[in-house]
Amino acid sequence: MPSLFTYANPKRFMDLSSALLPWLTVATVLFLFAGLVLGFLSPPDYQQGDTVKLMFLHVPAAWTAMMAYGLLAVASFFSLVWRHPLADVAAKTAAPLGAVFTVLGLVTGSLWGRPMWGAWWVWDARLTSFLLLLFLYLGYIALWNAIEDETRAARAAAILGLVGAINLPIIEFSVNWQTLHQGESIFREGGPTIASVFLWPLGFSGLGYTLLFFTLWFVRIRTEILERRARALLLAGAA
Repeated sequence: MPSLFTYANPKRFMDLSSALLPWLTVATVLFLFAGLVLGFLSPPDYQQGDTVKLMFLHVPAAWTAMMAYGLLAVASFFSLVWRHPLADVAAKTAAPLGAVFTVLGLVTGSLWGRPMWGAWWVWDARLTSFLLLLFLYLGYIALWNAIEDETRAARAAAILGLVGAINLPIIEFSVNWQTLHQGESIFREGGPTIASVFLWPLGFSGLGYTLLFFTLWFVRIRTEILERRARALLLAGAA
């Protein structure tokens, strides 16, 4: 049975991703459409009114941003320890996508927070640690671009990616500290506290965002592989 290490081979990854991408694309569209339509048709919340519908944009974006950094950290670890051919490519291409989802989470959270808290932004633990996640993404991208040698850039960026992973549990558990942000309401002891009329569209949106990330991630990895092949051919031709 092939292992994860088997698909670290660029050719095998290209073949596998080529077969998966059409299915991923269709599934992404279906789940996003179902989540957004059901979310739009959901009734107003008894406390938040129609503002609650921002949840279907904000929560999946925040989840995907954290998931993306977790994958970046795992790929960075593989790059440092096992020198996987695709590990540094996977980490490098995940960073811009994660940054976009982080910005979306911050913007929608701010739009949601204004009518609920009376402020666009507060410097509490959850919001501040999530803003730090954006800075980590931007720092990672900047470090890659600041070093010309790809091997050195990959190693330096991988170290930053692993160190930055410390922020993920801080984001996750920050709601247990003094914060305006609501605590865990889905994966908690005793079951979700969200009504099913909101939980279903939130689940569909979450799956849609997750599949969207993987679809775009595979496309970016494929593009990076092709760009590296093109550069190698140009260098070989020049030599």
